Amino acid sequence: MMRGRSLTVTLALAFGATTLIIFTLVGSYVYVALSHEVRTQDDLDVVLAARHVRRLAQELDSPALVVAHADRLSSVVLGNEALSMTIADRAGHVLVEHEGGAPGAGSGRPGVAGPGRAASVVAAPPPGTRPVPATARITTDAIVESRTADGTPIHNVTVGALLGDGEAVTISISRNMHDRWLLLDRYRDKLELAGTVGALFTMLLSYLLIRAVLRPLRDIAAHAGQVTVNRLDTRIELARVPRELERLVTALNAMLARLQSGFQHLSQFTADLAHDMRTPLANIRGATEVVLARPRSVDEYQALLASNLEEAERLSRMIENVLFLARAEHPQFVTNMREIDTHEELQRIAGYFEGLADEAGLALRVTGGGSLSADLELFRRAVSNLLANALRHTPRGGVIKLQACSRGERFDVVVANPGSRIDEAHLERIFDRFYRVDPSRTSSRDAPGSGSPAGLGLAIVRMVMELHGGTARAESDETGTRFILSFPGGRPVPAAT
Repeated sequence: MMRGRSLTVTLALAFGATTLIIFTLVGSYVYVALSHEVRTQDDLDVVLAARHVRRLAQELDSPALVVAHADRLSSVVLGNEALSMTIADRAGHVLVEHEGGAPGAGSGRPGVAGPGRAASVVAAPPPGTRPVPATARITTDAIVESRTADGTPIHNVTVGALLGDGEAVTISISRNMHDRWLLLDRYRDKLELAGTVGALFTMLLSYLLIRAVLRPLRDIAAHAGQVTVNRLDTRIELARVPRELERLVTALNAMLARLQSGFQHLSQFTADLAHDMRTPLANIRGATEVVLARPRSVDEYQALLASNLEEAERLSRMIENVLFLARAEHPQFVTNMREIDTHEELQRIAGYFEGLADEAGLALRVTGGGSLSADLELFRRAVSNLLANALRHTPRGGVIKLQACSRGERFDVVVANPGSRIDEAHLERIFDRFYRVDPSRTSSRDAPGSGSPAGLGLAIVRMVMELHGGTARAESDETGTRFILSFPGGRPVPAAT
């Protein structure tokens, strides 16, 4: 059997993946924000340097003085190794050139003369360069990005300046971004490392925390594992159970209580059944052994066979009733509901028992009626069992009444007989299987097919009512006992016109 996935591991992986995604989003945002901030600051440095150099250049009266004051002009970018500067005249001849010393730096542009080269070398501006006019304000919008042969980005601004003699020069300030590349790459690597380690740490910590949080479930499983056939009274304690699991534990305890009740009921049912079956079997065996002890006449053998047949019929009825109860408890038990005339059916049942009633010196009386939706065979069986029970417990000369009447949303069928009062304690259990109020109350009279001597007749009545969604109850006082079957619905007898 394939084992299911671990809930602890699944949740830990989910938390770890969530953490990694969050770290990735946050890290990406921080990286992009830092990159933008660095670029903005570097562009501002380039703009400030260009403004300063142009102001210094405009204080000079000729290109020759520009060359003479090259050191002063270069000092503007001297403190930043990533900055480079070139000043060229109107014809493009380089007057002053300063190259930064950053890795991968150079002039940043093809054709720009390096230190020590002749001032007559012609400098080519970067592609897309738009010189800022000498009278215009220098802003970061004038910065143009280009790349060297190895792909290093260069931020460049080109501005014009007017010397004292009216000669125009072009000033180009470049910022090599190689060091920023390295800075951002290192920062990105640290973010990736921190995100990965954070996700792994989150998974580990989540696993430990979830395992600790799920400990009550393992305790519940351990307690449930202690439940055996001999320990059905074991219950799971609610004292240390989290609030979220209280309903689960309550449901499990209720299930265990139902199992205990059902098992006890089954055990009692089995014991009672064995006891009741043992009596007729003992009668058959005892009578047979007595007859076989010595030769008997034909009449004695016939009497033995008749007695054994009677006990066999008793066993047969008992087994039939047990099988009926077992089938009726099955969820797929089918009832054939139909509209029946209760007065007509009660008359038919009374007619079936009329012979037994005459022999016992009893009278049967049917009153009331109405239309009822019920399973006809089950209805007859329930009323027959009640009537057979009434025949056994009614003194000679009594009248047994069968009544049907509608009472609002329910329809009652009542079987009432005179007799001694049944205690309230017995009325609570009178419909239990194999339960007898008092063996002395049982007479020898028995109705065919009732199964009542085995204590199953009233249990069958209750099962029939449960199948119909109704109830069965008993009332008893000094005047007699009444068994009331309450069916849902039903219609009274139409009034005579």
